[in-house]
Formats: sequence, structure tokens, C-alpha cells
Amino acid sequence: MKFGIDRLLADPALRAPLEGKRVALVAHPASVTEGLVHSLDALAACPGITLTAAFGPQHGLRGDKQDNMVETEDFIDPALGIPVFSLYGEVRRPTARMMDSADVFLFDLQDLGCRIYTFVTTLLYLLEAASGTGKAVWVLDRPNPAGRPVEGTTLLPGWESFVGAGPMPMRHGMTLGEMGRWFVDHFKLDVDYRVVAMEGWEPEGPGFGWPLNRIWINPSPNAASLNMARAYAGTVMIEGATVSEGRGTTRPLEVLFGAPDVDAKAVLAEMRAFAPEWLEGCALRECWFEPTFHKHVGKLCNALMVHAEGAFYDHHAFRPWRLQALAFKAIRRLYPDYPLWRDFPYEYVTDKLAIDVINGGPGLRQWVDDQASTAADLEALAGPDEAAWREVRAAYLLY
Repeated sequence: MKFGIDRLLADPALRAPLEGKRVALVAHPASVTEGLVHSLDALAACPGITLTAAFGPQHGLRGDKQDNMVETEDFIDPALGIPVFSLYGEVRRPTARMMDSADVFLFDLQDLGCRIYTFVTTLLYLLEAASGTGKAVWVLDRPNPAGRPVEGTTLLPGWESFVGAGPMPMRHGMTLGEMGRWFVDHFKLDVDYRVVAMEGWEPEGPGFGWPLNRIWINPSPNAASLNMARAYAGTVMIEGATVSEGRGTTRPLEVLFGAPDVDAKAVLAEMRAFAPEWLEGCALRECWFEPTFHKHVGKLCNALMVHAEGAFYDHHAFRPWRLQALAFKAIRRLYPDYPLWRDFPYEYVTDKLAIDVINGGPGLRQWVDDQASTAADLEALAGPDEAAWREVRAAYLLY
């Protein structure tokens, strides 16, 4: 199969509209060709393409910024001599000066298929900045490693943020190329939008989203494996909790929690008693770690690690959002007074709890904290939203 960047490089007819145009590239460390050449270098060497700027999203073009709200500065690429603008620094929306740097913007980011992963919001902001200007935006499409499943509640009106681009569920099941098509339609954008589609991507084929013959390259520092990508639509919620998501270890965002004062075996037993069906599709393993930075730094933490991989993985049974919700619920039931929710500025939102910003509303947190709530109550909250999104997105799917 071929990703969008590889098709563009291989086909002069696809590139023809770029001749005579000033071209900018939005990229990060996973923006590489099938031969592992970075897209910026490959495009710079490609006949007929004139690169005049590059853009880096959250964590930077080089992927060197470790944590959330760690900003990147603009710089001049030392080899190409072109400006590299940061879309996670002084601004998150492209400025007029940035937009003046090119006629066509190539967007080549590897996504995780999750609403909160900020690359999807960066795409929306770029499309909005281009709308009405005559500028073109092309998405060089890449796989959604989490595949087609849909999960989670829909972001509520008024809860839009840099981790909430629009009314979609947490796990949206689309590629960025497909998502851009929905953005243009839903937000009524006047933009020359194109998708350089992948060739041969089979979301229901071997790998269930991620091609077996492609290696994994971190699109952000803590997206270290395919297992993480599959679990992320659940484990990202821990960013809004006081328990650790494993930052400061070699397997971040692959655990349901880690804490020095939580008994992992007891939590797992409570999860099995409360909603055993939500544990399907993966294996959970008790483990221990001592974070070298971030939450509980230097303290021994008991944890449950998620293995949505190998023989343990069932693509259609695995529901990471429900699994993480269940872990929170079990902790709350075992430790009713545990200070579970973290109160701090999250992705530039200062007036709402982070867990609510992450979920696009307070529903999940309220369900966790309600001692009387049941698994059926969360199903009733999320199920209709998931069904509605499957219907909405159908018109925009390309594969």
C-alpha cells in the first residue's frame, strides 16, 4: 500500500497543480516516506515543488517537546533556509503572516484517530485560516491506527477547545483526510480542499488500521507504540486525573492508572464485578513503575497495563473509552473519597475541570462520581451519540 506522501512523490500528474505554486508542509517526526525519508526532505528534492515554509504542530516539527502546554518557537530550517512556523507556541491558529508564506499547504501528520489528539484541531484551524483566501489545503492521507470503531460521547456545544474541534465522539474512526472533508462541510468553509488518498489501505484488513508492513514512528513523544494508539481514546482521560498515565516511564498511556496508594488487584476485581463486558478485547496485567518525571515522580506506583496487541487483541470487542471509564469507576467505588480529578489549566482552558475538557462535557465524570450509576447508564449516555456519528461520517469515508 502507499500513503498519501508516497503517491504524491511517485505521480507527476498528482503534483502537476503544485508547479509554479509556493508550497508549505505541516509535518512532525512521523511524517516520513515508505523509505523513512522525512517528507520535508523528500518534497524539497522533488521536481516541480517549491517549498517556501514548514509548520510544526504540538510537540514541534522535530517532536522534541515532551509534555502538554510546552510550546515551540519559530525557527529557520538550517538546511533549506525556509521558515518553520510553530502552531503550538505564541499561536495555535495560523496567522495572516504565516498564511502569506505559501499558496498550497500540504498537511502530512500521522494521527491516532482520537478527538483529543490535537493534530485534528490543527487541521481545522488551518482550513479555517485558508477559508475565503484562495489558499489550498491538501491532506496527504495516512492510516487511522485505531481503525473504524466509534466510541465515546459527542462534544457538547460550548465545550470546543484545542482538544475538542467539533461535535464528534472521542474515538471518531476516520483518517485526517476524511475528517477534513467533514470539517469543510460541517463548518461551511470556502477552501480549495483536496485529499491525496492512500492506495490499498484496508481498515478491516490485517492490522485493523495499521499496515503490518509499516514500522511505527512516534508522532508525538508519548505515542510510543501501536498498543498506545489503540488504547489512547481511553487512557488519555488520565491526563485529567491525579493517577499516573505512565509519563516518566517507557510505556506512557498504556496503563489504566498508576498510583502509590491504589491497589491494582483490587481495582481489577471491582472492574470485573461491575462491567465485565467492558474488559473484552485486550489483556490487563498488574505492573509496577516509578516515574522519572511527572505525576508521582520517584514513587513506586501500582498499575494495570493494557495489552491491546498480539493474541489478546480483538479489534471489534476492544472499547478503550469504556475500559478507562470502568477503571475510574472502580477506583471511586473502592476509594469513595479519593481525590481523583486533577484541577489545573489544561490545553489553555482554565475555567473547567480537565477531565470535562477532555470529554467535551461533564457527563463521564458525573457518571463516575455518582455512587448509584450503573454500566447501563453510561451505555445510555454514549450509545446514541456513537450511532449518530456513524451515520454522519458515512458520507465522508474514502476507504
